[in-house]
Amino acid sequence: MKILVPVKRVIDYNVKPRVKADGTGVDLANVKMSMNPFDEIAVEEAIRIKEAGKAEEIVAVSVGPAKAQDTLRTALAMGADRAILIETDTEVEPLAVAKILKAIVAEENPGLVILGKQAIDDDSNQTGQMLAALLGRPQGTFASKVEIDGDHVAVTREVDGGLETVKLALPAIVTTDLRLNEPRYASLPNIMKAKKKQLDVKTAADYGVDVAPRLKTLKVSEPPVRSAGIEVADVDGLVAKLKELGVA
Repeated sequence: MKILVPVKRVIDYNVKPRVKADGTGVDLANVKMSMNPFDEIAVEEAIRIKEAGKAEEIVAVSVGPAKAQDTLRTALAMGADRAILIETDTEVEPLAVAKILKAIVAEENPGLVILGKQAIDDDSNQTGQMLAALLGRPQGTFASKVEIDGDHVAVTREVDGGLETVKLALPAIVTTDLRLNEPRYASLPNIMKAKKKQLDVKTAADYGVDVAPRLKTLKVSEPPVRSAGIEVADVDGLVAKLKELGVA
């Protein structure tokens, strides 16, 4: 079985985003970028499936600028076998990404597509579901456990109030949640080996997909500053007053 793992280049989760002075977007100048944490979990899960002998090849794919090659090299250093970059300087929306992935799936024919449930930059949480709909394949979202069993995959997913386990016929789409696994660090030897692994660069036009945005961002602003709390010197007096009022 082949596994396809889409990954996205985003602002590092340890960096506090800064809004541009004109409010047109987030300032990316001189900002550390890295792989989306949820996608990193997806790469790790794909590697574990391969290490268990249930997959033969892992293909990482990214849609983004030329610098997204660094993100793909990270996936290769972790253990992916080869990578594909769909190079574009346009901000690509989830539907366009899903259409590109659909074309890549038709070309690569993976038995499993596993990707992060959302990217931490736009928090859309749409690409996996849209891809499943476009392909007409079963989907298991917010996975906290993934088990391959023959021609099926059991996905334990986090839902309100507990866990739900669904059994999907392969080929299928799975999106990962935070508690699925702990991603490994890429070792220096593997980082060096990743430089020699195959990385193909293509464009959206190669797949016949129009990535022109359908949405327009009107304004981006910082969240409002929280007001200072009220200092209470006499806690016992406050509690007594609340009891008097019938609140406490």
